[in-house]
Amino acid sequence: VSACEKGMQWVQALHLYREMADCHVGRDTFTYSAVVSSCEKGAQWVQALQLFREMVGSCVEGNTVTYTAAVSACEKGMQWVQALHLYREMADCHVGRDTFTYSAVVSSCEKGAQWVQALQLFREMVGSCVEGNTVTYTAAVSACEKG
Repeated sequence: VSACEKGMQWVQALHLYREMADCHVGRDTFTYSAVVSSCEKGAQWVQALQLFREMVGSCVEGNTVTYTAAVSACEKGMQWVQALHLYREMADCHVGRDTFTYSAVVSSCEKGAQWVQALQLFREMVGSCVEGNTVTYTAAVSACEKG
């Protein structure tokens, strides 16, 4: 599944994921991270969120990679409300946030014309001593431009 994710083969990753269930092979955080990320990279935000929710429903704990892939899928799908919800859920579940998490959620809010929220998240990132990247800074500057 991870190889499919890296090769941007979301359909194949999903097929293997389903095959695991058919063969009664357990799925863990790493499996879900790979398949959610694969769907995110394939711009399949609805599928990515369904898999993420399935993970939660299966009592498999998400990690930074899994949550960030789901947030990024929302960003690509122009679903800023859902991205923000997942971002906040990370804190509730004591899951760490990294540069990629902030990049996805700030960009999501910026694309959703939520410039105040985007800047607030950017400031939160800086206050958390998480280093921003080009995507984070560009999204913040773009949010300022829109505001």
